[in-house]
Amino acid sequence: MAEPESEPVPVDVLVMGAGTIGCFIGGCLAAEGVRVVFVGRPRVLQTLARRGITLSDLDGMERHVPPDALHLEERVPLGIRPSLVLLTVKSSATAEAAAALAEALPAGTPVLSLQNGISNAAVASKIAPTLYVLPGMVPYNVAEIEPGSFHRGTVGRLAARRSRALRPWLAVFERAGVPVDAYDDMLSVQWGKLLLNLNNPINALSGLPLREQLLDRGYRRCLAALMDEALDALAWANIAPAQLAAVPARRLPFMLRLPTPLFRLVAARMLRIDDKARSSMADDLALGRRTEIDALCGEVVRLAKSNGARAPINEKMVALLEAWPERPEHLSAQRLQSALGLT
Repeated sequence: MAEPESEPVPVDVLVMGAGTIGCFIGGCLAAEGVRVVFVGRPRVLQTLARRGITLSDLDGMERHVPPDALHLEERVPLGIRPSLVLLTVKSSATAEAAAALAEALPAGTPVLSLQNGISNAAVASKIAPTLYVLPGMVPYNVAEIEPGSFHRGTVGRLAARRSRALRPWLAVFERAGVPVDAYDDMLSVQWGKLLLNLNNPINALSGLPLREQLLDRGYRRCLAALMDEALDALAWANIAPAQLAAVPARRLPFMLRLPTPLFRLVAARMLRIDDKARSSMADDLALGRRTEIDALCGEVVRLAKSNGARAPINEKMVALLEAWPERPEHLSAQRLQSALGLT
């Protein structure tokens, strides 16, 4: 649909999906004085109603939003008129969430998808054509280190497609400590992030903290192989992924395969991770929840297939994650390499 006219200074946000990302970004906004409504599962909302939201990061930030300052709902309230919606549900719940938003919100409401993968904004737009859905990207890891406490363990700035509807929000997000950069080409940014997110299933299967896992060359070899297939598929599709790491995307697999002492030197920026950081997929496995593997390795498989090719290592990773509930066990680097056909 057509882009809405610019809104006045915003005063209201709806977080659709009170998970780790939704609670962290929404919590930062609430701590800055923005009225935020959180829509989520009863289990999560009950915790927030008791404890509030505690926020921290690797730079030493510590903030707390008390329970009585939170607006918690199990479904989108009818008649609500948010200036902005943050769509932060898991990829598998995008269609259902978009339908609920379309039913309750006025036409033209801006919805910023802050989800993993490539296709969520398109899916939401198809289900909710009356809403103005924008693709976005979250570059950092957030973990729930204890109930109601959300910790950002890596660095980065949010990204979103450039839009008049978001313009008045940029200063608000900056003050809240969750700054947003605007881009004209979000597809390039999303694929740049997806390349890095291919580490999520590796981290989940390793059972290790993120930094410790990245310092194991065997696990890095697995990531490099997944990236090789993705980069080949992107080249066939004539998509140039944005550089979101210290080196261009095409050089990442080479860097990952370096001996660990050299990797420490050249990847100092990538390794700026604290000991609490882990992938959200690791949390999903631990809690027995469905993972977002289809929105990560599955996207690579589909892109390769659209070009008449295959991505067999990404296919095997999808199969490993889908089989986890039947045989939940963490894999050493050697066993994971074997499972992916790398040894």
